[in-house]
Amino acid sequence: MGVEDAGRLMARVRDRDVAAFDALYDAYHRLVYGIGLRMLGDAPAAEDLTQAVFLKIWNSPEAYSAGNFGGWIARVARNRALDVLRSRSARVEAELPNDIASDDALDDLVIARVEGRQVRAALATLPAEQRSLIELGFFDGVTHEELARRTATPLGTVKTRIRAGLRKLRTLLEPEVRA
Repeated sequence: MGVEDAGRLMARVRDRDVAAFDALYDAYHRLVYGIGLRMLGDAPAAEDLTQAVFLKIWNSPEAYSAGNFGGWIARVARNRALDVLRSRSARVEAELPNDIASDDALDDLVIARVEGRQVRAALATLPAEQRSLIELGFFDGVTHEELARRTATPLGTVKTRIRAGLRKLRTLLEPEVRA
């Protein structure tokens, strides 16, 4: 679905058109769910996040004004996931637990718990091919497959570069999180 199509659908959602809302859901729920699953680390939380994001769209369609709908909804999903992570961290000890199940969950927690300026400074130290992929993937909600297509880079290489960049970021940012 194109940006223009999503914009027209959102105009119809503002008029309470259920069919337009369903079309947006069909086109974007996988993106929202994927962001939630990656950042929150479990399917039920990702499902809750997806429901919350689309409920926000239905209840406050004026929140989207114009532009790239996919980028906008990815930011909404990411921000909602960060809110969930912050509320989780408020209920646990200040330090990261030692038994986190996966590197992916640790990467997301590290990024979520550190000030934005620290993340930007750490990102600036990464090689350009890692930094640009991480920025597009995490901050713009672009999938690995889309990154591979946009950059004409094999999917495995995209994943390897992201993984290497996230490891470097984790090394750079973990002391800040624990402080």
